[in-house]
Amino acid sequence: MYYRNEWKYLVTDGQLAILAGRLRAILPMDRHQTGEAYAIRSLYFDDADDGCMAENEAGVDDRRKYRLRLYNADPSRIQLEIKEKLHGKTHKAGCLVSAAECRDIMDGRRPAIGAGTPAPKNLLSVAMATRAMAPKVIVEYERTAFVNRSGNVRITFDRNISAAGAVGEFLQPRLHLTPILPAGVHVLEVKFDEFLPDYVAQALELGSLRQTAFSKYYLSRLALPGPLAERVKGYEFQ
Repeated sequence: MYYRNEWKYLVTDGQLAILAGRLRAILPMDRHQTGEAYAIRSLYFDDADDGCMAENEAGVDDRRKYRLRLYNADPSRIQLEIKEKLHGKTHKAGCLVSAAECRDIMDGRRPAIGAGTPAPKNLLSVAMATRAMAPKVIVEYERTAFVNRSGNVRITFDRNISAAGAVGEFLQPRLHLTPILPAGVHVLEVKFDEFLPDYVAQALELGSLRQTAFSKYYLSRLALPGPLAERVKGYEFQ
């Protein structure tokens, strides 16, 4: 198992426009992308004690997140992903699930464990049995992705990040969404293996970017009405 570097920055519309102009000149866009952006929707899980929320707040270094993900609101391809963080780096493992399996999981039925079952299904099944892991929030946003083979680099612009609390509507075409960031503020993510090529690093240099420990899941939980909402007041937006 290998872990990747993942750097995150809060950026403005203007900063993204500058970066997009630079990156288009030196990097191809993700081959799966059609047009300028595509939509990502993720259904995040947490346990009965909101342990994942607590780990985010405490800055726990070794942690794991569970999510179901689909693209462009298309339920024909649903991914179950387990994302782990260790020593500031990340590792992601995933497998496909059918729409029927997705609905079962959303309804609290654990994935079956057996010979040949993909590891993400095993891990989620165990977490549901031992920690009462269950869906908590939907996160949706628009992504533009640039890639580079050297260093296995992936640079993404995540715009209009929003949350929905009606987790049972994950597979619906449209959701009622609540923005989680101030208007005009978005997220830049820079992911790579062992090194970031100099020419890519230079293209990303704006002189004002500051790395942040941004969590879409955490802020989405805080953005929705409920007992967690007051805690967002302590979050610093740059």
